[in-house]
Amino acid sequence: MLIMRLLLLLAVLAIGGSVILWLITGNPRFKLWAWKAFRIVVVLLLAVLALFAIERVLVPMI
Repeated sequence: MLIMRLLLLLAVLAIGGSVILWLITGNPRFKLWAWKAFRIVVVLLLAVLALFAIERVLVPMI
């Protein structure tokens, strides 16, 4: 769980840094990168939450 929190913190810092760079430079490449990173983080987060839900359902059956 600690590793997941650290990876989430790293993702938030990377997305925030990219947004700040976009605001400073006006280069749309940074905004696009931040949007792609955000979508990837959301998909991975939903996958992990789905695994936790599946675990909660399957463990009592054993």
